[in-house]
Amino acid sequence: MPEAATLPTKRDEAWRYADIPALERLGAGALDQWQDVAVLAGDTWRQVMIVGGSAPELHRIRLTVGEGARAELFATNAGGDFTRLEVEVTLGKGAHFEFGGVTIGGGDAVREFVTTTIHAEPDGTSNQIVRSVHWDTGTGNFLGEIKVARNAQKTDAAQDFKGLLLEAGASANAVPQLEIFADDVKCAHGATVGQLDEAARYYMAARGLSPDQAQRLLVQAFIGDAFVELEDQAHREELLDAALTALEGAKL
Repeated sequence: MPEAATLPTKRDEAWRYADIPALERLGAGALDQWQDVAVLAGDTWRQVMIVGGSAPELHRIRLTVGEGARAELFATNAGGDFTRLEVEVTLGKGAHFEFGGVTIGGGDAVREFVTTTIHAEPDGTSNQIVRSVHWDTGTGNFLGEIKVARNAQKTDAAQDFKGLLLEAGASANAVPQLEIFADDVKCAHGATVGQLDEAARYYMAARGLSPDQAQRLLVQAFIGDAFVELEDQAHREELLDAALTALEGAKL
């Protein structure tokens, strides 16, 4: 009989930036609630998510991706309270995992994506693109761990995180982790955090755009990378609109 889940602390690496008091409001039982998905060999699975509301949320997805199959997950995280989307993926031979996510918002909320990608067999590929836009004292986190098994030769895995801070009190954290036991692999990660391009904003203002319009266009261009691999245009626009609606509530 499995042991009941217990609440983590900030000493746990995967929870080091989380809002533990908010997690306590959810209760330890929330840690047992996984969505388990098995993607059969050769199949394609796709999920599009808009998460976050006025109360804490924890979403946990566990994916097993069969030989030659493809799993895609795209998400906008715009919670007004602690909101965490956690994904564990195990990839079979020649399987692919695609993740695109945006955390966006102000206030004092913590919004985070946490991924564990296990390349268990040869020739697997994965690509993760995360964009984070925050203001006030909002926080955006991305903790991404890639594990490559000893026999998972020819693995090709990439992570790309970029954070955009619209006010001095906001923060963005990226923790890429690689655990590689194979020797013929490509594993890359990058993380940058910065501010809006003032020269671009000035250029737009000089051509008649209001500060709000200029900011919206610049943020839209910044976060658009996260959803570029999503072929469904309607879903792509839905994710972008959810992010930009959160931006409209900002008083910057």
